[in-house]
Amino acid sequence: MQRRSLEPTRAARLLRLGLLSGMFSQIILAFSLIYVSQNTPYDEIRWYGLALLVSYPIVWAHMLALFLALGRIIITEPRENRQAIQAAELFQKHPGNRIAIAGSYGKTSMKELLQTVLSEGLAVAATPANMNVVSSHLLFAQTLTGKEDVVLVEFGEGKPGDVAQFSAMVRPTQAVITGLAPAHLDQYKTLQAAGKDIFSLSRYVSPDNMYVNAESDAMLGFIKPKYQTYSRSNVLGWRVDKARTGLDGTSFELVKEKKHLKFHSGLVGLHQVGPLAFAAAFGLTCGLSEKEVKTGVGKTTPFEHRMQPYKLSGAWVIDDTYNGNLEGIRAGTELLAGLKAKRKMYITPGLVDQGKETADIHRQVGRLIAAAQPDVVVLMRNSVTADIQAGLDDTDYKGELLVQDNPLEFYTNLSNFVATGDVVLMQNDWTDNYH
Repeated sequence: MQRRSLEPTRAARLLRLGLLSGMFSQIILAFSLIYVSQNTPYDEIRWYGLALLVSYPIVWAHMLALFLALGRIIITEPRENRQAIQAAELFQKHPGNRIAIAGSYGKTSMKELLQTVLSEGLAVAATPANMNVVSSHLLFAQTLTGKEDVVLVEFGEGKPGDVAQFSAMVRPTQAVITGLAPAHLDQYKTLQAAGKDIFSLSRYVSPDNMYVNAESDAMLGFIKPKYQTYSRSNVLGWRVDKARTGLDGTSFELVKEKKHLKFHSGLVGLHQVGPLAFAAAFGLTCGLSEKEVKTGVGKTTPFEHRMQPYKLSGAWVIDDTYNGNLEGIRAGTELLAGLKAKRKMYITPGLVDQGKETADIHRQVGRLIAAAQPDVVVLMRNSVTADIQAGLDDTDYKGELLVQDNPLEFYTNLSNFVATGDVVLMQNDWTDNYH
């Protein structure tokens, strides 16, 4: 509400017009009854008018909830069902490999890695940005020509049943599950429920075509023997060796028998090694040459607001504000701990959609931040600030703690807080109206 303007849709404008018309009609009727009652002996008319005048906010608040519920049932759900049917027809007649990418985190990054690498030798199409719901899937499906060798489809998950619906629609030939972490727990309630929904993909994909991130501890209970896994140590029969990372990027080797393949990517952080190694090894299984795979990995660069380093007033700032979850915090603090700097600064507002686990998860966040030993921690004051502070206190954090009341003002004037030789890590962001 501070950084952007709200652009209402046609339906929203009509709804607002209807609500305002209804409220004004009730108010006019109320004053009319009160006025008429002055010239009649019936006191009940005055009381009816007063009741209408006093109750109009309550009446129309409930009417708004009723209109939204009816709109969901009568308009939105039938439209989504029609879109899903249209998208299913387009996806399922496509002759190329359809690869679903799902998980609590890392989906968009994995999709973009695979697209960059596989495009060196194959015709690849991928859902744009983080558009991963039914309507955007349909728009994407309508752009396909049928000549693509590989179609990459990112699956969002916001509530139970989403991934199963997307799976039935796309009927993927292969699936990559990138990780499981607390997210959308206001809808899923438990991490187990979120995992069950994400792994509903397995009903549509053969076990040997399921590729799962073995570094995500929360997923280990869902992995079956025939699933293929990837990590920063092993991937698809290759050993991952000599992984290094810094602000200039990440390097590693894939080793199998006498083969040693060296790679370098512009991505930052050891948590990127597993996905990068998977993209490289998967490219080789798809028939790409070693040269094509090396070239593809070499073209990978930091994605906007996802571990994206840039220079500011002589300091290095790592922008990881795109989205947030506990595993992302873990990866970021691990990176910060391993970097050399005159002064290290860590900035976060915390995480959203953590449900009943909010307090415990943010206490863990505080402990992870403290373990990275930043010189300065900056928190944006909101409902989880005290929980993060409690986590810092658990570890007896000795650095400087700043709590900011105005995030927009702080980020806008960040250059005033940093100096040459600093390394600053910014993780996650909250919308201005989220408390």
